[in-house]
Amino acid sequence: IWLTPCFPSPQRDHGYDVADYFDIEPTYGTLADFDELVAQARACGIKMLMDVVPNHCSSEHAWFQDALAAGRGSAARERFWFRDGRGPNGDEPPNNWQALFDGPAWTRVTERDGSPGQWYLHTFTPWQPDFNWHDPDVVDHFDRMLTFWFDRGVDGFRVDAVIFVGKHAGLPDA
Repeated sequence: IWLTPCFPSPQRDHGYDVADYFDIEPTYGTLADFDELVAQARACGIKMLMDVVPNHCSSEHAWFQDALAAGRGSAARERFWFRDGRGPNGDEPPNNWQALFDGPAWTRVTERDGSPGQWYLHTFTPWQPDFNWHDPDVVDHFDRMLTFWFDRGVDGFRVDAVIFVGKHAGLPDA
C-alpha cells in the first residue's frame, strides 16, 4: 500500500504542504487507526509505503511560524531560506528564481514590528517554504521523522520533490 501524504496539512496542495510530520491528518483518522492499518496489512503480507516531502513544509508548520516570529538572523530562520532582498530597501527578491507553480520563488514577509522584512524561498508555492538542508536541525528532524514511522511499522518511503532539496548555498541567479 502506498499512501500519499497523510500527515496533518491545510490541504492547499493535496497534503504535500505538511504541517506536522509526526501525526495523521484528522480527516483520515488517528495514529491508532494508522497503526491498525499497518498491523492488518502486515498480517496479510502487504508492505506499507508513505510519501515524504523533504523539500518543503506548510507555511502553517510550527517551525515556519516560529521563524516568522523569531526574526532576522535567528536560528529558527536558518531552518529555511530567509534572505535579505536586493535593490533599494531590499524591495527585490534575493535572486531571479521562479516557482514551479508560477511566479517568483520568493515571498517577502512583514516583520513583527510591521516593517518590510526578509524574503523566504518556496520552490513550489508561497504556502510551501523550502527547508534549508544545510541546517543540522532539518537533518535531525527528518532522521527523527523517518525513525518515528519505521518504528510504527512502515516499510519504506517514496520521496517527493527530492531533486529540489539540494541548493547552492549562495543561491545564485538562474
